[in-house]
Amino acid sequence: MKWNANLYDDKHAFVFQYGESVLELLDVKPGERILDLGCGTGHLAKKIQEHGAEIIGIDASPEMIAQAKANYPELDFRVANGASFSFDEPFDAIFTNATLHWIHDADGVIKSVYNALKPGGRFVGEFGGKGNNRLMMAATETVLKKHGYVKGDFIHPWYYPSTAEYATRLEAGGFRVTFATHFDRQTLLQDGREGMAKWFSMFGSSIFKMVPADELLQILNEITDLLQPTNEVDGQWYADYKRLRFIAVKE
Repeated sequence: MKWNANLYDDKHAFVFQYGESVLELLDVKPGERILDLGCGTGHLAKKIQEHGAEIIGIDASPEMIAQAKANYPELDFRVANGASFSFDEPFDAIFTNATLHWIHDADGVIKSVYNALKPGGRFVGEFGGKGNNRLMMAATETVLKKHGYVKGDFIHPWYYPSTAEYATRLEAGGFRVTFATHFDRQTLLQDGREGMAKWFSMFGSSIFKMVPADELLQILNEITDLLQPTNEVDGQWYADYKRLRFIAVKE
């Protein structure tokens, strides 16, 4: 998937803004060496650096890394695959926000993280959990079927595990899970009604890759209409997010 880094920063800043609260779980100590896995445009990596850590940010998107380097040229950002990365020098902690649901090879991520951490190192993060965007995806499926697309035409692009499933994977990968929570977070979208279509354009474009451009606008409008009773409150539009947060320690 090719990312629009400028649109990400301009209209979807909630991604890294909500991530600031995850930094409290990371509890950065001055002098620590920390990896930001899925660093996006670099804003949270900068926050980590401001707490006194040595920070490296990696992301699979060259567009995101280019924007991160433009935003913070003094920091170290690299293009890397989250499920198959390696470093010669280990980290005290690995942080990740709003990234792991994009990587279906969850065990590959966990193995790479484990190998990149010092003994006792922390893996701290948040991503989409079971049921994330359930209403939005149900509306999408309904409208696509109405327009003649069958289920095989559209593929759910995300990995949204339950707390139990992901904790089990972490433990199987050599981690001790010290904290895990799954919670609802209605997430305000910018630009009112238009914000819903912009969300799909930013994060769900792969779902509609078989839809001709001249039909897509109509489909997005119909999806938004279906979501109005559940995802609009007093003119404000929300994404129905469910998030999974965790802390795991390498044993």
